[in-house]
Amino acid sequence: MMDLHFWLPVLVLFTSLGAAAIIFWLDENNSRMRSSINLAAAGIKILLVIWILVGVSQGEVYETRFTLLTGIDFVLRADALGVMFAGLSSLLWLFTTLYAIGYLEGTPNRRRFFGFFSLCVASTLGIAFAGNLFTFLIFYELLTLSTYPLVVHKGTDKALRAGRLYLIYTLGGGVVLLAGVLWMHSLAGDLSFAATGQLDALLPEQASTLKWIFLLLIGGLAVKAAMVPLHGWLPEAMVAPAPVSALLHAVAVVKAGAFGIVRVVYDVYGITLSYQLGLLLPLGIAAAITILYGSLRALAQQDIKRRLAFSTVSQVSYIALGISLFGPAGTIGGLVHLLHQGLMKVTLFFCAGNYAETLGIHKIQQLNGAGRRMPGTSLAFTIGALGMIGLPPIAGFISKWYLATGALHADMDWVLLVLILSSLMNAGYFLPLLYRIWFCPQQGEWPQERVLGRWDTSLWLLIPPLVTASLSLLAGLLAASDFSPLAWVQLVTTREYLP
Repeated sequence: MMDLHFWLPVLVLFTSLGAAAIIFWLDENNSRMRSSINLAAAGIKILLVIWILVGVSQGEVYETRFTLLTGIDFVLRADALGVMFAGLSSLLWLFTTLYAIGYLEGTPNRRRFFGFFSLCVASTLGIAFAGNLFTFLIFYELLTLSTYPLVVHKGTDKALRAGRLYLIYTLGGGVVLLAGVLWMHSLAGDLSFAATGQLDALLPEQASTLKWIFLLLIGGLAVKAAMVPLHGWLPEAMVAPAPVSALLHAVAVVKAGAFGIVRVVYDVYGITLSYQLGLLLPLGIAAAITILYGSLRALAQQDIKRRLAFSTVSQVSYIALGISLFGPAGTIGGLVHLLHQGLMKVTLFFCAGNYAETLGIHKIQQLNGAGRRMPGTSLAFTIGALGMIGLPPIAGFISKWYLATGALHADMDWVLLVLILSSLMNAGYFLPLLYRIWFCPQQGEWPQERVLGRWDTSLWLLIPPLVTASLSLLAGLLAASDFSPLAWVQLVTTREYLP
């Protein structure tokens, strides 16, 4: 019998799909109705995810399943890991929607933007709740298609070039992922993320084949996760509006890639088998290279958004690094960084958008004295930047603490060196910005100053970064509480992966 346990995952997706259908139907100039639908859908989605979260914490199972093709099921399943990612996406969708409403006020093509924006979030929630590889692949490719119109939203030559590059990378990665999924299906059938030890029966005869399939799966996912050398699309996509940049870096695309890597390691192969096949060390090395390379490139950037983009290249690979450390502490560090990095990075992109929209600031050297003109935005930016460096008591410190602990427990001391070097480089590319913002006098007029309200800027643009910065701080201060992101990640680690 189909009850709420069957329908709730579908309803979570439908809040975004339904909003997109209505928005595409509305008149372009009906901004009040469009904003109301966006905010109502975001609010309902959060309530539904909270409902599921409470149920999953109590052992409830929410699953939608029906046959898609012979031998292949379409499965939506809300497990602890999926709810974690869905909760992050739903929360940040609300704040990104608030921000986008203010950011795009008076601009053309808002109906198209918010319609595809909703489809993008629906795809992300589908990835979160996907119960097997084929369902994951469907939503993974839908995410690519729904995000492309957002990347090229401005319609300039530069935006169109960035969009083409984005499609080349992500569709190419999708083909590689598809090859891995099909090969795995031919070998092991329709693998459910809910099962464990699914591939053990194939050993030792198919050990080499499983290694090649792992390479294909991770290679396809590494494109969206922006791992070196498959990261080239991400800095170029910064031509998109600030809400899209926030969506790409903190809510949807790169997180979908990182989340997929977690699924493959823990739910397809299993952490023990991944370790036995020798797959974790190469993954950790690739993540370490990406972390250091992204930080080095960030140091060289003079454009604020490009510096943040290469920071994302570096920071997202902390997730892959964490799960490559065989043990609970590394797992906790990687998974909790998926949540913490989302809060901190969305804050930084909101602030970068505020500087650009209000003062016309795009380059780092233009930030001198911005803290006195925009204190609220600058305070939020400071919290996000210090969190990325890993300074306590902000959330980023919690992530790096568990990663370092996991490295020690796994006897991988070289990971400590990677963490230290990357943190020093984090400081190297964030602290000069903070120095300019707070301590350097303004030099001349701002490139393009606009009065958008009695505060720093419009409240639509100011409130989201202040809230997400506060959440980044609270996630660190209250890490030991029962309702912190760390507490949920510990539940995921204990229940799902290391029982």
